[in-house]
Amino acid sequence: MSRHFFLALAFAASSLLTAGSASAQMRPMSDSEMSTVSGQGLFTVSNSSYNGFDFMRVGLDADVTLNANLANLRLGEYNYGPRNGSGADIDISALRFGRSDGGEAARLVQITNPYFEFVYRNTGTAGQREVVGMRLGFDGIAGDIGMKIATLSGAMRIDGGAAGVVDTQLDPGGGKRWDGTCSGCDLKLSQVGAVTAGDAAGPSRDFWISVLKTPVSFQAAPGMPALTEAQAGIWLNWRDKLSALTTNGLVPLNNPPGR
Repeated sequence: MSRHFFLALAFAASSLLTAGSASAQMRPMSDSEMSTVSGQGLFTVSNSSYNGFDFMRVGLDADVTLNANLANLRLGEYNYGPRNGSGADIDISALRFGRSDGGEAARLVQITNPYFEFVYRNTGTAGQREVVGMRLGFDGIAGDIGMKIATLSGAMRIDGGAAGVVDTQLDPGGGKRWDGTCSGCDLKLSQVGAVTAGDAAGPSRDFWISVLKTPVSFQAAPGMPALTEAQAGIWLNWRDKLSALTTNGLVPLNNPPGR
């Protein structure tokens, strides 16, 4: 459990830290100066309960623009035989937030309110709870994301238009360590080299990755359909407003600015 947790934490840190950095020098302020300043905390903390579990969410109450290239992400490896030969819950050889072949506007991915959410449940002993796991997510994500996925454990739907749809609900195994192929799948996961998150109506609103030791049902955001129950191990959820940008398996370039 701990190794899985830190792998997911490393993924989150790698993504957010590449968004940029800032520095400031602190100085004292007088009472009159303080009276003219208004603001809010950078982090928000909230608690909730749902289906027998308790949740504590720590959110970064901010909008983030992100350009990042990640490679060879293998999360949730197991010793027993996998369904498809990968041996990992999530096996992504390339994950690129933004693209450099579509103009300056396509270079950045917009992320709204990143958050960590910790999951607890009662142990049956008065006053004692155990940690079940956590998830990392975004309230909104919009932009072009290049990706090459060999294995996916999760609930994902990608609209490929005339090429078909990638949907874990078509998988007889329920989306656990899925290689993106099935008898009813017109479009295979290996054919998708990039996706566009969000549309003219707004961003994609259900991206998160969980690290769990038991299945958990998370509560959907207001106005969203019920979420598929997240399974033990690493689980990725992403179904809202997700369309294929390429269906030839090619991942768009994402060179650093100036190249």
